[in-house]
Amino acid sequence: MQRTPKGLRLHIAIIGRRNVGKSSVLNALTGQDVAIVSDVAGTTTDPVEKPMELLPIGPVLFVDTAGLDDVGALGQLRIQKTTKVLERTDIVLLVTEAGTWGKYEESWTAELRRREIPTLVILNKTDIQDPGGVSESIHRLGLNWCAMSAVTRTGVLQAKEAIIKTTPTSWYEQGGILDGMIEEGDTVVLVVPIDKEAPKGRLILPQVQTLRDILDKRATAVVTNEERLGRVIEQMKVRPQLVITDSQVFAEVADRTPPDVPMTSFSVVFGRYKSSLSAFVGGARAIDGLKETDRVLIAEACTHHPIEDDIARDKIPRWLRKKAGAGLACDIVSGHDFPEQLEPYSLVIHCGACMFNPREMLSRILACQQQGVAITNYGVAIAHLRGILERALLPFGYGRPQGPLVVRSEELSPATKDVGTTTASLRTN
Repeated sequence: MQRTPKGLRLHIAIIGRRNVGKSSVLNALTGQDVAIVSDVAGTTTDPVEKPMELLPIGPVLFVDTAGLDDVGALGQLRIQKTTKVLERTDIVLLVTEAGTWGKYEESWTAELRRREIPTLVILNKTDIQDPGGVSESIHRLGLNWCAMSAVTRTGVLQAKEAIIKTTPTSWYEQGGILDGMIEEGDTVVLVVPIDKEAPKGRLILPQVQTLRDILDKRATAVVTNEERLGRVIEQMKVRPQLVITDSQVFAEVADRTPPDVPMTSFSVVFGRYKSSLSAFVGGARAIDGLKETDRVLIAEACTHHPIEDDIARDKIPRWLRKKAGAGLACDIVSGHDFPEQLEPYSLVIHCGACMFNPREMLSRILACQQQGVAITNYGVAIAHLRGILERALLPFGYGRPQGPLVVRSEELSPATKDVGTTTASLRTN
């Protein structure tokens, strides 16, 4: 059975002071011994992830974290990792002992409220302590809470029910990748290059997810490569509603797709589905102003062994240097490693983020905007460099915007609406 990708799971972070029983809560909720449990403070160091199904929510990802009161230089690094987890968190379980509510809980509650992350307080260890006045204090703060004992497994069912109630309604209303672009009965052509970067015997995740969404919409998918695209379209009795290509062959596919057939790329589609396409389009303008003394950050959501002529390490830097100059510097980051200080960069170019959930991508966009750094993604950047950005955007109902960038709510996909502060700042005006 194929697991649901992390990017399509509800991310639930478990935070709290050392020895309040965070790992025990994780084990109790999952019904498995996922995390190591010990009386020694600071047992959990790096975040521990556990995917599972939590009905009726569906696929979720629990993330256990280090203690918020960790000490020493190493402890501060652990706390920084916990803070980093919040950038991709949809719900927080703030765990404390049943009779304790102090400065750490107060300060982190304020931080979670600032980030607008839905929070459920879990009063653990009810087998040895009474919630008493603590629960009343939490109630006055307007927070959801529940009491449980991870040791005796008392209150586990109630905790799961509370998690369900804390889940944003937008999670249940998430739309599909191609919502508003195709309808039942349409035909979509997917262009999948079979080159050195194509994984042997399988398709990459964005291609698979897009294919599934087409089938879910009771439409038809035709899969081919860029070399046969022209002949495939000629042989079709009815023009396809849409052509979606891998961004690496954007220019070739544009040449072989009739002008009256809408065309875009998987990366551009995921730019709308996972975050804000409008922000990426605005960020692409920075490409024209790049100089060879500038520095560009290229960010990948996943880690993989790079091969010859890799898209992030070879192709995009080569295309950028051809435009800006041979001295242009390009740095690469992968996975959840994303620098806090972005000022050294003139531009950030992100992958399609098929492995990320919307909140993490929108957190990165917001971080760039707060520091005055332009951000775009692979597909939008390549389309701009190839001079076909307007055409690549037509399937979404608009061309290249003029004037100041304004990200409007209606330009976000159903999957990225109402996920908290990160999008709220992007929806200004």
